[in-house]
Amino acid sequence: MPIDAVPQWLNNGDNAWQMIASTLIGLQSMPGLVVLYGSIVKKKWAVNSAFMALYSFASSLIVWVLLGFQMAFGERLLPFWGKAGPALSQDYLVKRARIPATMQFYNNGTVETPMVEPFYPQATLVLFHFMYAAITLILLAGSVLGRMNIKAWMVFSPLWLLFSYTVGAFSLWGGGFLYHWGVIDYSGGYVIHLSSGIAGFTAAYWVGPRIKSDRERFSPNNVLLMIVGAGLLWLGWSGFNGGAPYAANITAPIAVLNTHICAATSLLMWTGLDVAFFGKPSVIGAIQGMMTGLVCITPAAGLVHAWAAVVMGLLSGSIPWFTMMILHKKSSLLQKVDDTLAVFHTHAIAGLLGGILTGILAVPELANIELPVPGTKGFAYGGSFTQVLKQIAAALFIIVWNIFVTTAILIAIGWFIPLRMPDDQLMIGDDAAHGEEAYALWGDGEKFDVMRHETIPHASRGNDDVQQQLNNIAARGVTIQL
Repeated sequence: MPIDAVPQWLNNGDNAWQMIASTLIGLQSMPGLVVLYGSIVKKKWAVNSAFMALYSFASSLIVWVLLGFQMAFGERLLPFWGKAGPALSQDYLVKRARIPATMQFYNNGTVETPMVEPFYPQATLVLFHFMYAAITLILLAGSVLGRMNIKAWMVFSPLWLLFSYTVGAFSLWGGGFLYHWGVIDYSGGYVIHLSSGIAGFTAAYWVGPRIKSDRERFSPNNVLLMIVGAGLLWLGWSGFNGGAPYAANITAPIAVLNTHICAATSLLMWTGLDVAFFGKPSVIGAIQGMMTGLVCITPAAGLVHAWAAVVMGLLSGSIPWFTMMILHKKSSLLQKVDDTLAVFHTHAIAGLLGGILTGILAVPELANIELPVPGTKGFAYGGSFTQVLKQIAAALFIIVWNIFVTTAILIAIGWFIPLRMPDDQLMIGDDAAHGEEAYALWGDGEKFDVMRHETIPHASRGNDDVQQQLNNIAARGVTIQL
């Protein structure tokens, strides 16, 4: 059957924007988080940390098109799960995009809200949501950097995507019970950030801590590259939140503007608190403040006023700061669990905060454009406090499911593959895990011994031999005490 290259239902603007948004989200992961993870850790963990992100991105795509997309956005199987199936055939990918379980009905069985059917091919929707799925796994990885067995991670990544991520995505976005109940999650405060924060914290508990020397000192190996990675993450959020409406409509630019306002406010708030309490601004702190602002606005981005984005930025720059800098030091549980990049604070706490604030600050006019349940509005605009309770209940579902599934997967993997690298390998880092190192420099704390026999040129062997020996020395790298 011939295929129409430009069918009547295709909106070129929507299709172009959705693919651009997908690319922006992809750049957040590749190279954004790859660069950020590779630079924010100690030098000896740069390769391992970057590779965990790289592997997750690749493995997620294959799992997504084989089974994951339809489990998250296909026909309903259970109230919280779609029917598994491939998204690979030409017939499936070129037809108009649709999310079949999103049709909303009145109690008498008549249609209240039609099925979500964006004006572009299914392939565009599959690609867009793959980018969301991949970055969720990469964010989760931040909790276990610096000690998780890479082989265990290679098994964990696809299993967690299938059995945890797809449940949250279907429940809140794909037409599951939380979607039809009227829970608001504009672009992933719960589906992506709360789930990655809780799953990451749970994984950190089961994998175990880094070695003592790494926990005590884990300074970035390249602060400038760390800022580059963070910058890619920030600007990529234009696609992250701007693509959520599935169209280049009126809420897309509102979502993008609110995203940047909240992130900037949160960064400034976090930095101000660092200066007030510690006497100097911290680059890592600024990045954490940026991150919490981006995460907090995500469930509300296209549904709130710009002034509300400022309020959310002030809260996201202070409440996660308090939980990380004050509460963390007083909690025995938080002290026990070695969450390497504090994903629990920057994503779980910030995502939960954003979800609750969305139930308060969602504007009725914008909510009616985007949400399946007509009349949905925030508590501040005359809505029932029930909306806030719905947001809390949905968060509890995501938290409990992620704790249960992450635990089950890791225990099962642990029967066959050690979750944590041995201590002797943890002392070495990348070279033990991959046989590779990030920089052509002498090892951490290791001195170059100029008196070693093989490094001393012998003139008695002739000029050619001496030159060859000097070349061999130069090829080994620069002598540096790190």
